[in-house]
Amino acid sequence: MTARARDPYNPNVNGERAILTYRDYEALPADGRRYELHDGELSVTPAPGSRHQRVLGNLNGLIRAHVNAHRFGEVFFAPIDVILDETTIVQPDLVYLDPTRARLVRDRGIEGPPTLVVEIVSPSTTLIDRHAKSDLYRRYGVPCYWIVDPEARTVEAYGLAEAEYRLLTRISGNAAASLSPFPNLAFAAASLWP
Repeated sequence: MTARARDPYNPNVNGERAILTYRDYEALPADGRRYELHDGELSVTPAPGSRHQRVLGNLNGLIRAHVNAHRFGEVFFAPIDVILDETTIVQPDLVYLDPTRARLVRDRGIEGPPTLVVEIVSPSTTLIDRHAKSDLYRRYGVPCYWIVDPEARTVEAYGLAEAEYRLLTRISGNAAASLSPFPNLAFAAASLWP
């Protein structure tokens, strides 16, 4: 009898939930959708829209220029795999690693918790980004988490303290502020919106 390959789209085997791993994740098609594994469970969201990508481009340009000018580490933007463990692989919209975490950058992606992850929420990802992924980032010890909300025109910066995320700063409009982990980078949320 030959062993059947695990179907990542139907991970239930004999009525029990199968835990997917990085190996299963690698076998998924490159079809424009965003695939992630959350504690071994497949999460699929549509490809981001143009507004999302414009906001990401603006934010990436802002942070990348600051990080490169001061040699503060490295910035990556989606799609890049952040492998928190063999059953938890996510693709944040933007990822920053300070120099102490440079060793996490590998051929497969980023293997371990980066310094900062940024998620740009959309109607189809709000619950995932604000709850499921926030919980994953917290459990795996990502120190800083930003949620960018183009609808509300806000940026929320959370910091990890006593194993919980706490809202540190919320910016909106034209008032410039610095967000953790960048104390010397002040920007206005309005600069991000297309």
